[in-house]
Amino acid sequence: MKESQARRTFSSLMRNANSPFLPNRQLSEERPVRVGFVLQEHFSMMAFTAAVDAIVTANLVSTSPLFSFSTYGIEGLKVRSDLGIDISANDTLSHIALDGDNGLDILMVCGGYRCDLGMYKALNTTLKTAAKYGLVIGGLWNGAIPLAHAALLDGTTCALHPDNHAFMQERFPTVAVSGNAWVAEGQRFTCAGPSSALEMMLELISGLYGKDIVRAIREILSCDKAGETEGNQIIQSQDDPNLPQALRELLQLMNSNIEEPLSIDELATCVNASRRRVERLFQAHLETTPSRYYLELRITQARRLLLQSNESISNIAISCGFLSSTHFSHCFKDYFGSSPSQVRQKHRSQG
Repeated sequence: MKESQARRTFSSLMRNANSPFLPNRQLSEERPVRVGFVLQEHFSMMAFTAAVDAIVTANLVSTSPLFSFSTYGIEGLKVRSDLGIDISANDTLSHIALDGDNGLDILMVCGGYRCDLGMYKALNTTLKTAAKYGLVIGGLWNGAIPLAHAALLDGTTCALHPDNHAFMQERFPTVAVSGNAWVAEGQRFTCAGPSSALEMMLELISGLYGKDIVRAIREILSCDKAGETEGNQIIQSQDDPNLPQALRELLQLMNSNIEEPLSIDELATCVNASRRRVERLFQAHLETTPSRYYLELRITQARRLLLQSNESISNIAISCGFLSSTHFSHCFKDYFGSSPSQVRQKHRSQG
């Protein structure tokens, strides 16, 4: 993934990725995307941390920061979460920057089960101003309700926690309430809880920086996701019970043959399928090609070895199925934006 290619305007990035988000604000190529979180009293800590996890992990898997984030209290710097834990916000709404070089690009309102559903004048004013300046605006849990108070959801569809569906439908008849866990419509995006907050943010990241980086984020954040029949066993993508058995077998074969990669035809033969069916499985369920997925798998493994071992780059290249260190370095730089030696050096200097 070449970050120089990824850093364009919001609009071009989103359109190129076929994303439902259609922001109209210009995004500078020289700085990370700035995300602001408004923390309402009794906000959902899980929903907030799920959203933050996505952008922090995006920075982790990138060679340079893709996002920065800040938090804001409505009236004061101390905000109590739904867990009874006081969080120190970075600033208050009265000092939020919405325009200019230091302005935010995305503003999200964090709601929660016990959040007051009434209108806060300061928050209402902030949201209307943010919309005027073209920010992407979202709501977590029942954070859609302040957006509705500010008339930012009129004629659109939103998602919010099921306990608040009746309130939204009665109080804001011009807003359609969706049964989906999250909804993205134009420059507004809303979700109903922690899991959907993560998925919503991953969709946003995909629209901005592509699906490759989202797969890398999922690999880190979903490593302990348990299926209904898996108990506490850690599962990886090849063990995901939601994937077709043939695809799971293909993923397992790929994972087991990193050093000596199998050809696509060999993989197809191993699972008793045609090459065309293998390609369809990957496209339908992983939105990529078998070759691309296999390459990403090997490059990701190589990056782990670079950061976690003292093996030479040439040995790492061989162990991950590359015929030469030159070919490996070319593929690695094309994917991560930096050479293997640069990534290793940066990691060690930060350690």
